[in-house]
Amino acid sequence: MKILGIETSCDETSVSVVEDGRVLHSNVVLSQIDIHKQYGGVVPEVAARSHLEAMMPVVDQALTQANCNWTDIDGIAVTYGAGLSGSLLIGVMSARILAIIKDKPLYACNHVEGHVYANLLTDSKGNDSLALPTSAPEFPLLALIVSGGHSQLVYFREHFDYTLLGVTLDDAIGEAFDKVAKILGLPYPGGPSVSKAALDGDPAAYKLPIARVEGEYDFSFSGLKTATLRLGQKLAGSDHTLPSFEVADKLTEQQIADVAASFQYTAVKTVVDKTIKAFEQFQPKSVVIAGGVAASQELRRQLSERLPINIEYAPPSLCTDNGAMIACLGCYHAMLGRDPVDPYTLDVDPSLRM
Repeated sequence: MKILGIETSCDETSVSVVEDGRVLHSNVVLSQIDIHKQYGGVVPEVAARSHLEAMMPVVDQALTQANCNWTDIDGIAVTYGAGLSGSLLIGVMSARILAIIKDKPLYACNHVEGHVYANLLTDSKGNDSLALPTSAPEFPLLALIVSGGHSQLVYFREHFDYTLLGVTLDDAIGEAFDKVAKILGLPYPGGPSVSKAALDGDPAAYKLPIARVEGEYDFSFSGLKTATLRLGQKLAGSDHTLPSFEVADKLTEQQIADVAASFQYTAVKTVVDKTIKAFEQFQPKSVVIAGGVAASQELRRQLSERLPINIEYAPPSLCTDNGAMIACLGCYHAMLGRDPVDPYTLDVDPSLRM
């Protein structure tokens, strides 16, 4: 069974073809990072217009890359939430039209669930350089989902049968990385730029706080972000009255690297501590990480060092938003007999939760 997956929840237009929830035949991603970088973040209206221009060429490229035509496609999967409403609308309307014209079943997919399913891809046709896991994770599994919009810990008993253990109470971890990058004068997106600066820094240079929250598996990053700002202001020889956008100009390169490394270590330790605690309580067979921050080498290092079981990671290209994760999730919708949705009525849900 081959499913074509469409993902447009934020600023990547991506379409993929996946077979049987395991085999990746194509994954075309058109990123808008260069467009939004000048604004220091994603501009929703600009993102939607860019999706509109890119959608059908990316669909055609994904089919060509997969050596498929529409007769080979058994269904269409699309992200209908969560995400930016304008961006979601372009993907959903495109999928609805294609499902009607090509007479294909349409599967509505949760973007956050999709990130988890990127870890189930184990074979890639035509791309031997893509380092996929050698086997799919077994259920029950524990999923740490970390991105610019989401930070949550989820226990999956089986496909589509899960319990949400904990969430962020304020900023998502990726959002905190973006904000700290701005404080340190580092470019957008913040995750990669902070990680790059941290390579030249000492993670033990400054001790930053891990928030104490009431929920056993909940997270909080706003305090860490503020503590990092206060540290920068202090190193700059000032106090809290120094505007955040003036901090970086008063710091040395080594100070920026040390603050980046200290922040990254603490932010990652925050989510790893909760993951290890949940692992010890629930004893899952597998642990996966998902979302854009799952590409972090520091996260992978800390988790591998502390988990008593082996963990295989999805390649970084499948951690950020991509059509492959939606196509894979769509395969499981179809293979497990979940009903397709009506292509004439499917609407977007920007605030969709797991």
